[in-house]
Amino acid sequence: MKRLVAALALVLPLLVPVTAGAAECGTANAALNAPVTASSVETGSPFTAASAVDGNPGTRWSSAFGDPQWLRVDLGTTREVCGATLTWEAAYATAYQVQVSADGNAWTTVFSTTTGTGGTQDITFTGTGRYVRLYATARATQYGVSLWEFAVRTGTSGQPGGGEQLLSYNKPAFASSFQDDGACPGCTPAKVTDYNPATRWATSATTGWVDPGWIYVDLGATAQVSKVVLQWDPAFATGFEIQTSANASGWTTIHSTTTGTGFKQTLNVTGTGRYVRVNLTKRSGPYGYSLWEFQVYGTGGSPTPPPPQAPDPGNPLRLVWSDEFNAPAGTRPDPAKWRPEVGTGQNAELQYYTDNRNAFTDGNGNMVLEARREVTPGSACPVDPVSGSGTCQYTSARIITEGKASWTYGRFEASIKVSGTKGLWPAFWMLGTDIFKGTPWPASGEIDIMEHLGREPNTAYQTIHGPAYFGGGGIGQVRDIGQDYANAFHLFRADWNSRGITFSIDGVTVLTIDKATVEATRGPWVFDKPFFILLNNAVGGDWPGPPDAGTTFPQRMLVDYVRVYQ
Repeated sequence: MKRLVAALALVLPLLVPVTAGAAECGTANAALNAPVTASSVETGSPFTAASAVDGNPGTRWSSAFGDPQWLRVDLGTTREVCGATLTWEAAYATAYQVQVSADGNAWTTVFSTTTGTGGTQDITFTGTGRYVRLYATARATQYGVSLWEFAVRTGTSGQPGGGEQLLSYNKPAFASSFQDDGACPGCTPAKVTDYNPATRWATSATTGWVDPGWIYVDLGATAQVSKVVLQWDPAFATGFEIQTSANASGWTTIHSTTTGTGFKQTLNVTGTGRYVRVNLTKRSGPYGYSLWEFQVYGTGGSPTPPPPQAPDPGNPLRLVWSDEFNAPAGTRPDPAKWRPEVGTGQNAELQYYTDNRNAFTDGNGNMVLEARREVTPGSACPVDPVSGSGTCQYTSARIITEGKASWTYGRFEASIKVSGTKGLWPAFWMLGTDIFKGTPWPASGEIDIMEHLGREPNTAYQTIHGPAYFGGGGIGQVRDIGQDYANAFHLFRADWNSRGITFSIDGVTVLTIDKATVEATRGPWVFDKPFFILLNNAVGGDWPGPPDAGTTFPQRMLVDYVRVYQ
């Protein structure tokens, strides 16, 4: 559900992006939708090799029932490979190797084990090749070997004389036009090379909604270009060319299409030049052209290393932050961990958040966020249908860790007993810290670990919101437990890493969101940067609706603990 924080008004200059880069080993799945072959497919089954690289965790490859078996992915060009994630079905391999090859015939083993455990295995290694092969030599069961997904990571740091790396980070960019108005403020060409998926370039709304258009980047020196990544806004090109040039004047086309698909397109190309251009020849709709990212990879040039990538959570996880709320009754939130957000809410909410007056411990190990029917003189809220007044008729609490603590990746969980009557909207959620640094919602990103609507007592929602998927279009799922959530404490959790987010309630997985799939089908992924935690107990709002005369107050949201593991 769309949420905005009051401090949004503090518009500051854009910061250097904190989104993930890959100084040593990238996070993108180079095997996603790549050409793939296998030694065999289980007879009479639909479990084809392509299912292991389609980014869909619900489809899989399964081999015939014998040893050895293999799955081979063609990356399209020679790459530095540095890791893989194997998501096994129950039919896994106890012994297997990961191999690389320049030609798909002669193989070099870069990883080997005889003690495979199944499940999801993240492995790291170093190698170079166009082809990557999983070579399984011993099965764990009488069946074949089966993978839900086989993801391959590639290096992007590069060493002098080394392999492919990102060449375009923070390099000058130029375009046929750009937009800078209320609909797209500051959407300049530089936004496509800032490695920040929350910012974008767009052609001018007055002169640029025409064909053709163009945007190019100056790599600073001649480069051998091997890959171009385009992350499109919905205003994408169906027809475009990738071109290189030595002087930004005469251009050589190295890729051309009339069937552009939008979203994220990863194009393996071969070309040489200091300048790389996307020549836009056909728009997908009545608007202009817009790109969140235009990344150029290869060798040479004059690259600037992108920001380092935050590490994934360790295994096993370790507790890095918590609040157990084991304080005497009436204790306010620990100021070392929390600060209150004071004032009115957003989304047509009816409460006024107080300066921790509505947040206190109950002496039983819980933090209480209490919503009250209580007038705040001089305040302004949407008209309360019960009283008919536009003065805020309710008070409540919202506490946040912003400015105290934030995290990139980890396990975030809280044990909560929600408030539970019509017109209440308790939530446990996270926002990108850059929302206080000039990046507006939804580009800043939102992770809703728990939202509960008083009018739907048996359900809770878990959702993410980003630049192209927000509000009613957020990516989420609901869990109905068949009884009122307000009757007991429940454990709400998000497990978040560089590949995606898995939500669960009471240990039951509700939704797994894969980064690569989101980028390929919905829009940019803005969840590789620090986020902070929020707890609040809202009253009213355009989603839950207002309380009515039958709603009783006060209403308490109880939080037993909040814990963060990495």
